[in-house]
Amino acid sequence: MISEVWPAELVYGPLPMTFHTRQNPSAGNPADARRWPKILAAYQAPSHARSILEIVVTAAPLVLLWAAMWASLQVGYWLTLLLAVPAAGLLVRLFIVQHDCSHYAFFRTRALNDWVGRVLGVFTLTPHDFWRRTHAIHHASSGNLDLRGIGDVDTLTVAEYRQRTFMGRLRYRLYRHPLVMFVLGPTYLFVVQHRLPIGLMRAGSQPWISTMGTNVAIVAVAAALIWLVGWKDYLLVQAPITAIGATIGVWLFYIQHQFDETLWERDADWSHPVAALHGSSHYDLPQPLRWFSGNIGVHHVHHLCSRIPFYRLPEVLKHHPELADIGRLTLWESLACVRFVLWDETSRRLVSFREEAALR
Repeated sequence: MISEVWPAELVYGPLPMTFHTRQNPSAGNPADARRWPKILAAYQAPSHARSILEIVVTAAPLVLLWAAMWASLQVGYWLTLLLAVPAAGLLVRLFIVQHDCSHYAFFRTRALNDWVGRVLGVFTLTPHDFWRRTHAIHHASSGNLDLRGIGDVDTLTVAEYRQRTFMGRLRYRLYRHPLVMFVLGPTYLFVVQHRLPIGLMRAGSQPWISTMGTNVAIVAVAAALIWLVGWKDYLLVQAPITAIGATIGVWLFYIQHQFDETLWERDADWSHPVAALHGSSHYDLPQPLRWFSGNIGVHHVHHLCSRIPFYRLPEVLKHHPELADIGRLTLWESLACVRFVLWDETSRRLVSFREEAALR
């Protein structure tokens, strides 16, 4: 729930870059977008054996790397920090498994998805039932200008930004600053905010039970590790894994919807398939990064059919190559997306603060 992570609310210049979006001739046709969920339903069935294998090949190396990081403290902290990078990548991949469980996509039964997700939530610092509900809201409202606020990155329109006071505009600029968005904010999100069911405080007992149960389990696991290695060594190992993993996770979520030609509509014109296809990116990462990120870069397909297990998403692109160029971003191109911070309803695209000033 990134929109509620920080006190929501510097200036980046326009970048002359051409993104690979909306190249499909039928991409603007709502009827074309609406046919995809039915087509993609054929890829929903998970394989229990494959799902279990994906958990093992993610969790086992993470445990081994954690132990290696602890041992490396005797050599030098520089080595510990180097090992923290792949460990954080594995933590992100573990979160992708939990993410699929929240969509009931990883196993065939609802109960198994929920309990695996709850266990993984202890290690990703994310209370599963609480996050599952807020993430479902994100999927049900992504790209809808009239339903912003839960499960997304706070995004103002140009008109809304201009209507704010000086302090309101300053808060939004600070919120959008890369240091806050990708360094301070992610750690706050996973370490602090997820400890309470912010956003669902009045939604009944389940968010509280999920969150408090996860908190108790986190404390128990941390206490066991502290007893084993000592509190200082525990923090030296766990802190960089958590901080780097949180930053990677927030960056991935950010780039999946905050790119140059993403799509936002008012509620009267909003359509889930159209918003999914054109409001979510295809983050075309190099193969090693695809593995660590659990193919979550194929995000437009995920939003079209969230019940597809992450290990079947490449299969979709292989069978339907026409989807590959829609919303496509390379790793290099994605770096420019931190500039795009306001939705211009006139040009129907995200613009930078400098572009907003030029429009004014």
